[in-house]
Amino acid sequence: MTTTVEETAPAAAPGPVHTGRMGGLLTALAPRSTPVMIVGGVLAIVGAYLPWVTFVLNEGAYPEKATLNFFVAPFGVSGFRLHLLILGVAAIVVAALPRIPARHRIVRGLGIGVVAVSLLNGLWITVSGGGLGAITAADGAVAFGAIAALIGGIVLMLGAASGGLEPKPVWEWQLPWWVEWLLLLVVFAVVLLLVAEVLTSGGQGGVVNPYAGVVFLSLLAALVGAFAALNASGLLTWVGVVSERHRLFSVIVLLVCALVLPLTSAGTEYWMTVASNIGVYAATAIGLNIVVGLAGLLDLGYVAFLGIGAFVAANLSGAAASQIGIHVPFLLVMVISAVVAGIFGAIVGSPTLRVRGDYLAIVTLAFGEIFVRSAQNNIGGLTGGANAIPNIPAVGLGDFKFSDSITIGSLRLPSGVMYYVAIVLLVAAVMLVFANLKNSRLGRAWVAIREDEDAAAAMGIRTGPIKILAFLIGATLAGFAGAFFAHKTGVVAYDSFRFLESVTLLSAVILGGMGTIPGAVLGASILFVLPEKLREFSDYRLLIFGIALVLIMRFRPQGIIADRHRKAELADDDPEDVAREAPGALPTEVKP
Repeated sequence: MTTTVEETAPAAAPGPVHTGRMGGLLTALAPRSTPVMIVGGVLAIVGAYLPWVTFVLNEGAYPEKATLNFFVAPFGVSGFRLHLLILGVAAIVVAALPRIPARHRIVRGLGIGVVAVSLLNGLWITVSGGGLGAITAADGAVAFGAIAALIGGIVLMLGAASGGLEPKPVWEWQLPWWVEWLLLLVVFAVVLLLVAEVLTSGGQGGVVNPYAGVVFLSLLAALVGAFAALNASGLLTWVGVVSERHRLFSVIVLLVCALVLPLTSAGTEYWMTVASNIGVYAATAIGLNIVVGLAGLLDLGYVAFLGIGAFVAANLSGAAASQIGIHVPFLLVMVISAVVAGIFGAIVGSPTLRVRGDYLAIVTLAFGEIFVRSAQNNIGGLTGGANAIPNIPAVGLGDFKFSDSITIGSLRLPSGVMYYVAIVLLVAAVMLVFANLKNSRLGRAWVAIREDEDAAAAMGIRTGPIKILAFLIGATLAGFAGAFFAHKTGVVAYDSFRFLESVTLLSAVILGGMGTIPGAVLGASILFVLPEKLREFSDYRLLIFGIALVLIMRFRPQGIIADRHRKAELADDDPEDVAREAPGALPTEVKP
């Protein structure tokens, strides 16, 4: 199949015009943008092979043969230096092929990755080595690796900017259905392997590799550059279009990939426990997405509904500390917990009919604080007070318990893997409920209330009952997750449902993308994986965590996975959209 690139801009369009302080330099580099980009890629490769440090650390040269990681790699380098090598080679190839659409924009993304990896590892080596002595020695020897790679990344970005950043191309390939299915299988398999690699990079939370945190951040920096380049090429957008075209198939493949995760390198007891906790908060965040993302009701006490579901399940589970003293089957416990949490959601939603905005946030915050303080004082003996409710029986089928390990032939799965499978199925069910609600008449009414409640009321929407329904349904989903949380952790205490947890859930919704189905799951995953992977940095991990959130919100205010309504609201702030509307700078269409 041949591909032609149709440029809608005039054939004799003038070269890029640069203004500002850097305008003179970029204008001077514009006629030589291709050689400049190639030089930047070469410097990145050279920096990968040059020494990065001049001292000996941990009974050996650091980094030994250009690595912060413990893997043996081809090409003589591994770890972050292998990432620099790959990014540099990719930049040279793209820069040398002038017919590649948006090549300057692609090279800029690769340059961002090179700069991020170089800065991160260079600064870490300098700080951990006690200062500039890490890269300079008393005998005059200098480790130029970080310096050369950083200069290479800057040169890549300058060369790309001087050549003019072309609009992102729009790919309009229409392949046979079986080819597109095969493509989606490959894409999702690669994503699964990347997830496993990110989770296990540097060991489990710094237990195996003393450099786990910096290895993890370095891998993320390289992936940011790679995904920025792929997004600039338009391929990610096209894969999204193909996935939407085959939505049912994509959902099934994603579900299978999630269930297959225990078979990858991330299939350890540690990561199965973390993944199960992520699933609980992801299901809860999806419920909060109904309240905040669809209906636009700011709820700062939402974690209380998770706690209500957990305490109801703990009292019905047959735990020795339970005052009720009965043992109800797990599935029935989940239903009862969801119903009770939903009732409390409707009760909380009723007084909010006459308040909105900041006042609504204060009311919901007060409810969350009332729940936590009351649980601390042991409400009717049902919350256990400071002693909590421990020894909740594990979920099981006959003699088999979900907390046990599974052996299938020569394959041994870690303990707790059945809890992970159960939470994956639960999250899938919650996502199905959210999808149907979002596309229903009720979902459209919620969106109308979020955009303008007065206009929605003028159109005949009964805003009061519909807002109560948002609280009720959101609380019901949180109750489901709370029941699972109680049985998974084996103990329920009021400390697990403080105000900070509500803020974390709200951050997950906003970070992932308000009103989107996978956004809440991705947001919850990021907010719970990052702190686990940054344990090496001890007191500084929350600082790094906060800086990462600020950067994401600065450069992606609509969320990582943006809802189309939210994306349209912020379109005026997107420089790509502004450039796309400029005369002679229309999107490039790539057709078969």
